[in-house]
Amino acid sequence: MTAPVFVLDDLGSVGPGSIVLLGGSEGRHAVASLRLGTGEAVDLVDGQGRRAAGVIESVEPDRSAKVRIAGVTDEPPATPRITVVQALPKGERGELAVELLTEIGVDVIVPWSARNCVTQWKGDRAQRGRRKWVDAAQAAAKQSRRARFPDVAEVCATAEVVALVRSADVALLLHEEATDPIGSVMLPTAGEVVLIVGPEGGVAPDEVAELEAAGARLVLVGPTVLRTSSAGMAAAAVLLARTSRWDARMRP
Repeated sequence: MTAPVFVLDDLGSVGPGSIVLLGGSEGRHAVASLRLGTGEAVDLVDGQGRRAAGVIESVEPDRSAKVRIAGVTDEPPATPRITVVQALPKGERGELAVELLTEIGVDVIVPWSARNCVTQWKGDRAQRGRRKWVDAAQAAAKQSRRARFPDVAEVCATAEVVALVRSADVALLLHEEATDPIGSVMLPTAGEVVLIVGPEGGVAPDEVAELEAAGARLVLVGPTVLRTSSAGMAAAAVLLARTSRWDARMRP
């Protein structure tokens, strides 16, 4: 079983033999919630690709832990990069979508304020909404043992999504009336793939036209209609399985 992951922002000067303090909420989670003790293996990550594998040397009275580092690795960004543009779902389904996308391994998550979204992020709500998505991404990244966390962008309007499509190597728009299956798409070995997931009410026809004109290709995930919170995960899994990123020999 792989070692549990904890976040430590400053790993720049850490090397084999170093002893670092895992404190704060991460230390309490390790010591109080997971009840980890002396001699147990842990991985410390900074969310930017650096992973320090170590062993708990001691548990302190304040529920922090001292960790002796055995080795440090720097994981490069994966290619091709997968960016998912996720239309804003209702309620807590947004955080669910982020969790699933993070666990599956996407690199960038872009909240999209599409025309047919029931939920709209405006003013302070945009900052609160993005904060929830960032927190959900970090928790899911730790659970899935990632050293490099996905970037969660600021909420985008359709015009900004169109710009993303234009700059992508491949751009795909999930649409239930598409005739091309997502598994038939030729993928680049490098560069960026942009995957667009619409809202519960579907992508508005004028938005579809704008995205297609910018270069997005309409694709179908399967014969059933998926919720917006799970469609991105299903589509990303199809794409990732067709790249070297999901080679069974490649482990974090």
